[in-house]
Order: sequence, then C-alpha cells, then structure tokens
Amino acid sequence: MHIETIAVHATTKYLGGHGAVMGGAVVFQKVDGFCERVRRVQVNGGAVPSPFDCWLVMRGIRTLPLRMRAHSKNALQVAQLLVGHPKVTAVHYPGLASHPGHSLALRQMELFGGMVSFQTHGGRKAAMSVAAKTRVFTRATSLGGTESLIEHRASIEGPETTTPDDLLSLSIGLEHPNDLVEDLALALA
Repeated sequence: MHIETIAVHATTKYLGGHGAVMGGAVVFQKVDGFCERVRRVQVNGGAVPSPFDCWLVMRGIRTLPLRMRAHSKNALQVAQLLVGHPKVTAVHYPGLASHPGHSLALRQMELFGGMVSFQTHGGRKAAMSVAAKTRVFTRATSLGGTESLIEHRASIEGPETTTPDDLLSLSIGLEHPNDLVEDLALALA
C-alpha cells in the first residue's frame, strides 16, 4: 500500500501556545482512501474540535512566530549556561555546536526550539534536588506554553523507563532569559 505524506500536529502545544486547548491535526497531502478512513474514525469517534477550541488554536497561531523566536533564544541561553556548568554532565540541545545533530539541525531549521534536556552529576537524587530547588521553572509535564517547566522524566515514566535517572527536561518559556539562567544556576549550586 502506498501512503502519501501525512503530517501530525499537536495543536495543544506550541500552536495553541497558552495551555488552554487540547487537540491535534492530521494533514494529508491528498485525499485518498486512507485519508477517508481516518476521517471516518475521527467523526465516528467524536474527535472533532469545538469552534471555541479552533478559535483558541487560531489565536495561538497568530503569535507563533514571535513566541518561537523567544522560546528558541531563551533555550539557547539556558543551554549555553548548562554546557559550562561543573554539575552538568551533558546538555541535549541541537542549537549547540557540540550537539551531535547540530549540522543536520542547521540544514533543517532556522531556530532550534524551546526544548532542552540535561544530565546532572549525582544521578537521580541530584536531578530531583535541582528540579525541587527551581523557583521560576514549574515542575510539570507539558511543553510549548508561555511558562518554563522542568521535569524528571524517568520518575514520570516509571521503573520500566530507559530515560537516564540523571536527566531533566526543560520546556523553555517566555520569561526573561536572565531569570531562567539565574534560577537554574541557583538550583545547581
């Protein structure tokens, strides 16, 4: 079976941008039999957004370019702080020249997004301590909103996870980057 290009978007995250809507979109390159089957499942399953949810996503899309520039700028500043920190063993952000996927990211992206993860010296206990000490970052599982979030992913996923115990994930928001950098520096101290 030949399937045309399909794009799947979570409108809940960056497109909505304000943590006020849940939804998604499946976009097909062309209408064919597979597209029609997906559409039937959507309609019969009730996965149709309300007009208000659509309005919330449309409102978020209007500010998406500005927000993405700010998310990306802030994330790069946070990643640069983390790279030089003695209590950090690894930083995962494609905007850093040291990232293994940096050259590919340069070819595919103008900006590098608002998601950063890093690993700490001292394993799970140290990572949980850093997350607990932040004041600007909120401990929560989400991404793409205006506020900065921090999470210890392994504890969310449970004992079967393959996520390293020393890894913290950051969703970088729109706060002033100096506040984010200072908050993490104090939490790592």
